[in-house]
Amino acid sequence: EVQLVESGGGLVQAGGSLRLSCATSGFSFGDVAIGWFRQAPRGQRVPVSCINESDGSTYYADSAKGRFTISSDNAKNLVYLQMNDLKPEDTAIYYCAALYREIALTCRAVTALYWGQGTQVNVSS
Repeated sequence: EVQLVESGGGLVQAGGSLRLSCATSGFSFGDVAIGWFRQAPRGQRVPVSCINESDGSTYYADSAKGRFTISSDNAKNLVYLQMNDLKPEDTAIYYCAALYREIALTCRAVTALYWGQGTQVNVSS
């Protein structure tokens, strides 16, 4: 059974940090890219960061650059999103997804093969 399970969300004050985890199972970890997407209230689901497990290449949305870091532990099939200097506008449900492997990483939701259930991140001012 294919599973992606997010954890690590919660309530944090502006300027604080959280580390999200995505535990994966049921598919070949090295054959996909893994992405983090978020959906704010009344907003669209947009990419935050992606990592291509085959070569380690990464993508960051402009809103995440300099504050967020994506990383993976391939032996444990885990992907992390370290989020520092959180801002109220980061409030959203964060989803991880297994994406179709591409030569050039595009980090698009339309390439998703599987989705997790999401974890809520609330950043207060």
